[in-house]
Amino acid sequence: MARKQTPLRPYFEKMADIGKALSDAEVKRSQENVELVKEQVQLIEKETERVKNAGIPAKKVHERGGMTIYDRLDYLVDAGTWAPLHTLYNPKENEEGCTGVVNGIGRIEGRWAVVIGFDNKVMAGAWIAGQSENILMVTDMAKRLNVPLVWLTNCSGVKLMEQETVYAGRRSSGAPFYRHADLNHLGIPILNGIYGTNPAGGGYQGISPTILLAHDGANIAVGGAGIVGGMNPKGHIDVEAAQALIDATRNFKAKDPGRVETHFDQTAYFREVHDTETGVLDGIKDYMRMMPAYDPAMFRVAAPVPPRFPVEDLNMILPANQKRPYDAIQILARLTDNSEFMEYRPDYGREVYAGIAKVDGFPVAFIGNRQGVFPGYPEYAKGAYPAVGGKHYREGLIKQAEFVTLCGRDNLPIVWMQDTTGIDVGDLAEEAELLALGQSLVYSIEQTDLSMMCVVLRKGTAAAHYIMCGPQANNNNAFTLGTPLTEIYVMHGETAAAASYARRLVKEQDSGNDLGPVIGKMNQMIQDYQEKSRPAYCAISGFVDEIVQLPDLRKYVQAFAGANYQNPKSITPVHQMLLPRIIRG
Repeated sequence: MARKQTPLRPYFEKMADIGKALSDAEVKRSQENVELVKEQVQLIEKETERVKNAGIPAKKVHERGGMTIYDRLDYLVDAGTWAPLHTLYNPKENEEGCTGVVNGIGRIEGRWAVVIGFDNKVMAGAWIAGQSENILMVTDMAKRLNVPLVWLTNCSGVKLMEQETVYAGRRSSGAPFYRHADLNHLGIPILNGIYGTNPAGGGYQGISPTILLAHDGANIAVGGAGIVGGMNPKGHIDVEAAQALIDATRNFKAKDPGRVETHFDQTAYFREVHDTETGVLDGIKDYMRMMPAYDPAMFRVAAPVPPRFPVEDLNMILPANQKRPYDAIQILARLTDNSEFMEYRPDYGREVYAGIAKVDGFPVAFIGNRQGVFPGYPEYAKGAYPAVGGKHYREGLIKQAEFVTLCGRDNLPIVWMQDTTGIDVGDLAEEAELLALGQSLVYSIEQTDLSMMCVVLRKGTAAAHYIMCGPQANNNNAFTLGTPLTEIYVMHGETAAAASYARRLVKEQDSGNDLGPVIGKMNQMIQDYQEKSRPAYCAISGFVDEIVQLPDLRKYVQAFAGANYQNPKSITPVHQMLLPRIIRG
């Protein structure tokens, strides 16, 4: 009889337990925190509902016999696996209240994919401001995770009244077509389910993926009826030109260019045509089943198990008060399989933790900030001040750079758990080489070919937000999540006000002037920082890819791990890994 075991069983089968159950007293003390978190969740949910209701009512689409983008996603994606991203993203503050596309990561027929679709309720899926950047973030994610990109195209072309917001900058509406070519070149397939009328830019959006499947009422074309009929050499519209436009429109209304009888029967661009909307989605499912994907058993080092402690505890553990410390390992214990963790150099660089955990049985690296006060540390301060959790010091920066480098060697995906106030400053910090060590960490990240995700639990501040694989880490960061307590700013508002107005205060006082006007400006600056750093603002502006409720964080980590170990670049002969041996010694 054959005997089987998981790879490196002595290291991964049972790792060190972390975390502890919350006591009744802790639960009772945390109820105020739960209510504060709930307030922020309700604000985010209100914003999310507003985006989902953008455009014409879903009822009107249903009355026409059609499906909304949300209906299509519900039918296409395996139940319970959808992890939406960029829901609130709207950096140009469009009057539509969104960027007109809906996207995220989910499983289709058991295989992970990045999925994006035009919201057909919003101007029939028109290109509007901010949409191309949203699409680029999605194509970046498919490229980084090396998993299929699935499109649900229903694009009426550019919103012509605001064409200057869409066309034609370096990262504007033409860029996604080139990015599709890039994905195809890299061997990352793009499946496209095509609905409705897709002229001009919508036509290129329709043709640029790898495999095209169409609804029988769909079309893709270089130009639509209005464009063909609107070609007018006079440079203005008169009655004669208006009549010509009317006649051309009537002629094209019956037969839109680029319809199915052209692109299935003649050009053969459409691989399949279906007479129902769900038929197109079934066709995508069929192709997803053909996609190369490793059986999870190929890389699992243990059977998947949930954490030993409820994920709902996170609303009690993570304080809404940004200055209040907490046990960061208690957070980790609600995210990892069986609440286990194999920590790397725990006594070195005490302000950060790093190590290996299991997520759905897959080995995943975690790096995060510890909180609290560390007397006698850092050594270079020689007792002048104690280390404060959330900040980075010499040892912590070295430890993170070492760990990332070893993860690169062992091909381990990394989850960053940020709650950082910055990097230590002052002459002692400069003498301790913190400026160079921060950049060294960035260099270590860039020198690995790893997928990473980042969670900004509370604070993402100053250069520390950059060095911990923030969203600017374009070659590595698949996506960045915020929480209902996330704040992202270059520094705290009070600190910024002090930095901006300290000399002005001195000057006004020395001149015998009233300090009131300057103090008023300082308080206004603090208020502006507050308004422009809160969770909803971070999501709308694109500082994070999604605001996620704390109990949902594990679902996103599971999606990240599952997608990473599905892709063809995942190969690591696990028995040749160094990190577990280095940790154990």
